[in-house]
Amino acid sequence: MANAVPSNDAQLFPPVVTVLGHVDHGKTTLLDAIRKTSYVIREFGGITQKIGASSITVTHEKQLRKITFLDTPGHAAFSAMRSRGATVADIGLLIVASTDGVMPQTKESIALLREAKIPFVVVLTKIDLDTSNPDRVKQQLLKEQVLLEGYGGDVPAIEVSAKSGHNVQALLDMILLVFDLHGGNKNAATNHPFSAVVIESRRDPKVGPKASIVVKDGSISLRDEIVCEGANGKVKSMLTDTGAMVKVITVGDAVELLGFEDVPPVGGVVTRKAHAKPVVQQVPSVPLQKDLVYHRAEDLSELSLVLVADTQGSLEAITASLPKEVKIISKKTGEVSENDILTAKSTGSLVLSFSSRIRPEVAKLAQVEKVLAKNYQIIYEMLDEIQDVLEGKKLAGLEQILGRAKVLALFPFDKQTVLGVSILEGRLAKGDKVRLERGEAEVGEATITSVRMGKNPVSKVEHGHEAGVLLSSTLDFRVGDMLVSHS
Repeated sequence: MANAVPSNDAQLFPPVVTVLGHVDHGKTTLLDAIRKTSYVIREFGGITQKIGASSITVTHEKQLRKITFLDTPGHAAFSAMRSRGATVADIGLLIVASTDGVMPQTKESIALLREAKIPFVVVLTKIDLDTSNPDRVKQQLLKEQVLLEGYGGDVPAIEVSAKSGHNVQALLDMILLVFDLHGGNKNAATNHPFSAVVIESRRDPKVGPKASIVVKDGSISLRDEIVCEGANGKVKSMLTDTGAMVKVITVGDAVELLGFEDVPPVGGVVTRKAHAKPVVQQVPSVPLQKDLVYHRAEDLSELSLVLVADTQGSLEAITASLPKEVKIISKKTGEVSENDILTAKSTGSLVLSFSSRIRPEVAKLAQVEKVLAKNYQIIYEMLDEIQDVLEGKKLAGLEQILGRAKVLALFPFDKQTVLGVSILEGRLAKGDKVRLERGEAEVGEATITSVRMGKNPVSKVEHGHEAGVLLSSTLDFRVGDMLVSHS
């Protein structure tokens, strides 16, 4: 790093890289390995999923260069979101596991990259595993008309291991080389009119509409007036994936922006208000809940839903994936509210949420009103259960909170982490499903695999006691987090 110098060339913008591929082929693990190569000290670990993008700084040809990565969900329901990711990006990474080869979403990703007409790099992951067979995968790619270098084409391919770090730096060098060779810095400039693309948006119950954007041209500063397809606003704050507040952003930067009066559409183009196209008629001011959309089902004997999701992109993906027999009574981003429960009660609907919080008082109201309210972390589990209902099967019942515990300490144990917890309410038991919460945010879900009091294994620990707990999944544990056991 001693030989690296910051680039003062204003035209060396960071490439925006979209990461595409089949689910479980190692996209998130690779991004985490890439993050560790950054020369910038980061305030928070992991890729910031709510922003949907992360920037790193690396040495390339003795200069410090930035790269912005877009992380696109791998499940088939998010194909529209992945399509937008390919459109906004300068370069694509086609992630293919060298153990599994070409899969359905690999083919879909290839089609999206071709449609976007951007250069891309094939990244063969999991190269360290005994079942890895990169030559077989390359032959499969050739059958999909992906003409690799060395096989008569010009698409570069690289074999990497996120676990060992093999070729991760070489991949970053390749990204910058491809970007520079394709003239990535020639078509953008800071003095051009500002434009950015919304990659995610949602309504925060505390601060209002938020939008994650990637800048395509020009620059913007705090207090600048902006517009995105009728959603007006003034820039109040801009937050990077590291949690840093910035005053100015320019080409290639990705931030979470606060200041819109209404939730802008995902995929919408943000411009400075002076450069926005004039509107024929002034859009009237609307109340805070504009993003709620109501439709009363004509026949309440049909399956009707009140949908809540963490972001506009998730909501769009779920809505597009629902069977045609399903009636959407209302849909919104944010938390499940008491009003959602009452709306479901009056319309005979179910309340289903995706990666959204159901507060204890809201869950209690749902029980009193006999309204099914359920949160999901995996989209296909929600869709599968909806299909079960349509086929006459009973949806799993209301969520019941069994216990709450505070994480007091973390202890390494046999390549795992033991959580030292204090039971604040109810109880924790072996086999319980639990979610890890940090303040208002939900970190993830897991199952309790072991409970100990002192050195003694127990099946259950009650309110007022402390215990050591092992979970089935390695989450981003921190002291002060809450474990919530639920049915």
